[in-house]
Parts: sequence; structure tokens; C-alpha cells
Amino acid sequence: MARNKYPEITEERILQVAERLFLEKGYDNTTIQDIVDALGDLTKGAVYHHFKSKEEIMEAVGDRMFLRDNPFAAAAARKDLNGLEKIRASILLNQSDDARMEMTVQSMPILENPRFLAGMIKDNQQEIAPYLRRFLEEGIRDGSIRTEYPKELSEVIPLLTGLWMVPSLYPATAEEMMRKFRFLGTMLERMGVPVVNEELLNKLAPYFARLEQAQKH
Repeated sequence: MARNKYPEITEERILQVAERLFLEKGYDNTTIQDIVDALGDLTKGAVYHHFKSKEEIMEAVGDRMFLRDNPFAAAAARKDLNGLEKIRASILLNQSDDARMEMTVQSMPILENPRFLAGMIKDNQQEIAPYLRRFLEEGIRDGSIRTEYPKELSEVIPLLTGLWMVPSLYPATAEEMMRKFRFLGTMLERMGVPVVNEELLNKLAPYFARLEQAQKH
């Protein structure tokens, strides 16, 4: 009865348990039954009432983690940074969240599903692009960024840093992913957005190594 009256509470419990299990055991090694057993008072049917599949749970876990500690919102709140620095800060904050980065690695296989891939593109457009456009326009005003294409870049950057860097879609070693990111940095610099620096590349190196390791399993 409580589940029907307060479905959001039940969904939150499912996501909390799923997040813990995915991080402890890995997405592939966690089953719906594992989630049911960890919850203790729900049946498998009750879990499926809220989420149609394990993939859908993973998608919801990722969304929940991002919204819980949104790095773009945190960067936007900084009064001591110019527009360019806010873009760098948001990326560095995102990469500094080890749990979210591990969950991103765990979620790579489900992006081969067109529905989830479309969801990622939509999330980038709705959640990330508006922040990037705001930062780009701030940078134009404060002089840290020189571009005539803030709107277009705010849409393209998430596509390239997201889809193009997903090894399950574009197979690549850690070295090749680093080269791709350097290429992206050169392209953005020529567009007047010199956002990629050595600090950022050094922060990304362990993440790319983890992605390469995950591809081998």
C-alpha cells in the first residue's frame, strides 16, 4: 500500500540500492534479484512496476547522481571565475566525482541501445547545453572567450565530449582517446574557446585508462 501511495519513495529506495550495488559489484554482475534481495521488502514484480529493466534503472541512477551533484550548477555559482574558467571548472568537478565517473564507465554498454543513446543526446541538449551557452556568453562578455558561435558550440561540445568519446561507439585505446581530446582542444582554441589545458588532460588520463580497461572485460 505504501508503494502505491508514495511511489517516489519506493523509486528512491530502489535507486539508492542499485547505485550501491552497481558501484560494489559492477553493472554486469548485478541482477534485478540482487536489488530485490538488498531491498528486503519488495518483490521483483514491485521493482518492475517502477522500472521496466535493469538498463532503465541504470539510466535513472545516472540521472540521479548528476542532478544530486551537478558540476555545471556548482561552476555557475562561482563568482570568482570568468566564463572560460567556469567551463574548465565544470569539467574538472565532474571528473573529480569518482563514483559518478565509475558509473559512467559502467553505463557504456547500454549506450549501444538506440533508446538509451537517444536519451543521452536529449539529456545533453536539455541539461548541459544551456549551462555551456551561459558560460560561453559570459566568456564573450568578459573577454575570456572569442567566438561568434556560442549557441552552436554549446550543442556541439557535449556531442563530441560525450558520444565521440564513448569507446563502445567509437572504439579507441586510452592513448587514442587522449589524442581525440587534444584534437578537440585544438579545434576549440581555433574557435576562440581555449578550454583544454594540461591540468584538464592530466585529470582525464585516469578516466580514459579506466574506459580502456572496461572494454577488455
